[in-house]
Amino acid sequence: MEKLDCVVIGGGVIGLAAARAFSRDGREVFILEKSEGIGNEASSRNSEVIHAGLYYPTGSLKARLCVSGRDLLYQYCEDRTINYNRIGKLVVASDVDGVPRLRGIEKQASLNGVDDLHWLNRQSAAELEPELDCEAALFSPSTGIIDSHGLMEALLEDAEQMGAIIALGSPVEGGSVGADGILLEIGGPEPFSAMCRTVVNCAGIHASRTAASLKGFPADRVPVIHMCKGNYFSVSVQAPFSHLIYPLPNNTGLGIHLTFDLAGQARIGPDTQWVEEIDYTVDQTRADDFYAAARLYWPDLPDGFLQPGYSGIRAKISGPGEEASDFLLQGPADHGVPGLINLFGIDSPGLTSCMAIADEVVKKVE
Repeated sequence: MEKLDCVVIGGGVIGLAAARAFSRDGREVFILEKSEGIGNEASSRNSEVIHAGLYYPTGSLKARLCVSGRDLLYQYCEDRTINYNRIGKLVVASDVDGVPRLRGIEKQASLNGVDDLHWLNRQSAAELEPELDCEAALFSPSTGIIDSHGLMEALLEDAEQMGAIIALGSPVEGGSVGADGILLEIGGPEPFSAMCRTVVNCAGIHASRTAASLKGFPADRVPVIHMCKGNYFSVSVQAPFSHLIYPLPNNTGLGIHLTFDLAGQARIGPDTQWVEEIDYTVDQTRADDFYAAARLYWPDLPDGFLQPGYSGIRAKISGPGEEASDFLLQGPADHGVPGLINLFGIDSPGLTSCMAIADEVVKKVE
């Protein structure tokens, strides 16, 4: 049986940031990733947006870690020469009825420490984006886009240079908690067992199943994870915008918005599709809803310009019709198991917050 100091389960952006943070603190880190590559699920199936921190309830982990994580991430991109673009975004109210909600977002952003927003009326928004139709807009200059793969590669490289080891194709199949530590049973081509001093469960949509597989872990501390699929459609022509365009948010997300990748390719999404199984196929028949949503702010979007792109699945603690949940970072003080940290419900703004989340996890272990 192997004896390991610090094991991180999950090689997505959160797991890699955590591995880097623990390695930086002098821990011997071992990363377990069930697939044959890093970041193959939520970390690479999103909008790749660096969020400013506008929407989240005051005092929530999402609000605090998004704002601090945003600044850490921009600085890290500079330090490690990771490709990004502080492109800015417009949050738009399509009609007069939406203006009070937009004012509410402006106030919430200020409470969260976001102090660089600009209010635009219809005329000033049209001057900035002539093809945009809206009653009013909030301009967020701190919103950006990032090369998520470049970010993950840099995080892994940093961790490995400080001694971390990653094992791909190594799923955690079970284990137990006890006085001597946390026993993990690892599968794959060369299965093995490991007794671990610290375990950080960053398994994303699999985090609850992973926690539940540990014998002796209290079952009432394992939340139900709801899988919320988000589909994206690619815009087959050059979109006539120079900033990201967001509608007003809804209960499950930030609405069907228009973003760009770093090559300038526009995409629209994600929508909300609650699913029971993992399936990344994009259904062409969903396009009608995307046209309807996009034409609220881009009325001249022609038929035939949207093509199925890709999809991702968000891990949510809150289910359909429920109020959006916060991140859940669960440590020994929460569940009573020494050395175990569980991360549940890390959806948006998880990518933006990854480095701040990692620092928070280290604190929980300490």
